[in-house]
Amino acid sequence: HVTSDLATDIIIKVGDLKFYLHKFPLLSKSNHMQKLVQKASEDNCDEINMVDFPGGPNAFEICAKFCYGMAVTLNAYNVVAARCAAEYLEMTEDVDRGNLIFKIEVFLNSSIFHSWKDSIIVLRTAKSLLPWSENLKIVGRCIDSIASKTSVDPANITWSYTYNRKLSVQDKIVGDSMKLQEKIESVPKDWWVEDICELEIDLYKRVMTAVKSKGRMDGAVIGEALKTYAVRWLPDSVDALVSGVHSWRNKLLVETIACLLPSDNGVGCSCSFLLKLLKVAVLAGIDDSSKEDLVKRISLKLHEASVKDLLIPARSPQTTLYDVGMVQSIVNQYMTHEQRSQDVEPGKSAGFVLGHGSLLSVGKLIDGYLGEIAHDPNLSLTSFIDLSCSVSELARPVHDGLYKAIDIYLKEHPSLTKAERKKICGLMDVKKLTMEASMHAAQNDRLPLRVVVQVLFFEQVKAAARAQSRDSDARTTCVSKMIPDEEWDKTMGEDCRSLKKKMSEVETNEDGGQKNSKMGKKKSRNSKSGVQLLPSRSRRIFDKLWVVGVGKGHVENRSSETSGSSQSPSSA
Repeated sequence: HVTSDLATDIIIKVGDLKFYLHKFPLLSKSNHMQKLVQKASEDNCDEINMVDFPGGPNAFEICAKFCYGMAVTLNAYNVVAARCAAEYLEMTEDVDRGNLIFKIEVFLNSSIFHSWKDSIIVLRTAKSLLPWSENLKIVGRCIDSIASKTSVDPANITWSYTYNRKLSVQDKIVGDSMKLQEKIESVPKDWWVEDICELEIDLYKRVMTAVKSKGRMDGAVIGEALKTYAVRWLPDSVDALVSGVHSWRNKLLVETIACLLPSDNGVGCSCSFLLKLLKVAVLAGIDDSSKEDLVKRISLKLHEASVKDLLIPARSPQTTLYDVGMVQSIVNQYMTHEQRSQDVEPGKSAGFVLGHGSLLSVGKLIDGYLGEIAHDPNLSLTSFIDLSCSVSELARPVHDGLYKAIDIYLKEHPSLTKAERKKICGLMDVKKLTMEASMHAAQNDRLPLRVVVQVLFFEQVKAAARAQSRDSDARTTCVSKMIPDEEWDKTMGEDCRSLKKKMSEVETNEDGGQKNSKMGKKKSRNSKSGVQLLPSRSRRIFDKLWVVGVGKGHVENRSSETSGSSQSPSSA
């Protein structure tokens, strides 16, 4: 009701509210009201029902107060509704000079669009007033205002913003020797990312597209913005992620972030974030093209990943715990990139590649991943072998990690046949095992006998080479920890070839008739060779190898502390 001495002569119904007003003030400001009142008079009716009035009763009240000359308070929360209502009522300059539309536009251009936070508030409120706010270009002007402010030099930022994340070291300018009042914390480059996280997905996508189109934003900042938005809206648990209530929204969110990723070959986003995004993409069931794009980006930064990042849950109908095929695709693309980089730089030698940190990191990463998935009883031998073979040999100067993964797989899959155990053990090179791994392998009953024989043989060869190297030149002690194949061949000569030739005979003899043989239990020591005491199974194999060497006449046995076949080898 309007407080007045004059009786009201028209009733305007907006939503559930009725406004008892006077015709004259309304007709003097609103062209649309003139049409409605005229139609009501013709129908001999004093009540007008406004259906689908933009902004509802509150917005109409602002317009009505303006028509009566009352003070109207506009702010970022009600200005969009008031502008849409004024447009609906046709409160233009043609009806009256200085009308409501004109005044609201002045307020928007002089105040709202100049304010960082007000522009975001207006953009959020405009969502509920579509398509009016879109047709009036309020949404577009808000987006342009926000995008323009994100491109301002951080040194010129004078307005307030939300920043709850920890500043990085390079984003702080704080001198320890400066006075307290002179310690000024600089504005970080990503000062704006948290404020726009409150936007709905569709509006956020339009804002980020506008920010990228400016061409002034660093890819790392874009990546940080997308990461912050994902953390804000993606659920933490897998159950919440795939629940029917939010599954469609989560799928749309991942697809939106994936399409907004900076086109800088993955430089802008961390590999950990991209892999988490891929996990959500797999669980949410987004289209294959988006997943392929993520796989391509991840492959460029695979050396930055951790084993935990690669543990992508598998979806039905897969029976394994983790999506090994997805990781296989990532590794294949990574190795393709590596091969292309070598083709582009033909002067890059194998030794240079071996020293490349990223390649070595990937080799260590995949060995660790194999160790994790080896616990899965449903993991097929083919999948394990294929993933292991997808990594270049140059990425594995040491095979300890691969041996650990193979040992876990053998332990978790005891039903493997002899041929299958031989096949999986063929993945590792026993010459590339450290002494600790070799001693463990020598006592490992899960390994095929032939592999144990090889481990013992090459460990003795290395021990002999180390002893010879120490005697010849004490300064080369640190170099003699790992002897190349060429030096082994040069050092041992025909003795090595003879021992290798006898390995198959030893395996046959061990399987056939050695179960009941008696072994001496005396300990043998040799200070030069440094050979450790081994279990009876490995010791018998070791002794047989040594006896073969003695028969050839290349090695001299100087120990007499043991008897029978338990003679201890001495340094060659």
